[in-house]
Amino acid sequence: MNVGACGIRLRLPENESLKGKRRVLKSIITQVRNKFNVSVAEVGDNDLWQLATLGICCVSNDKQYTNEVLSKVVDFIGKGRFEVEILDYEIEILSVL
Repeated sequence: MNVGACGIRLRLPENESLKGKRRVLKSIITQVRNKFNVSVAEVGDNDLWQLATLGICCVSNDKQYTNEVLSKVVDFIGKGRFEVEILDYEIEILSVL
């Protein structure tokens, strides 16, 4: 079993409030969950209204597939119409059992 974890740090340059941040992140999280069948949550920068850190997790039996899914999620967020820019991201894949 392979567990892939991805952390993405985002900047929301057009955002002016925590309410606006929630709106943008909720849209991203919902679309990523529906399109890629992965777990997504905001895991950092909760009190900052122009920064966000998302954690994404994917489990499969193929290491290459796990990496592909997480890479496609990063591309989807970066190329989408979400009013965000990706500052940094990291993908890590762990083999378990």
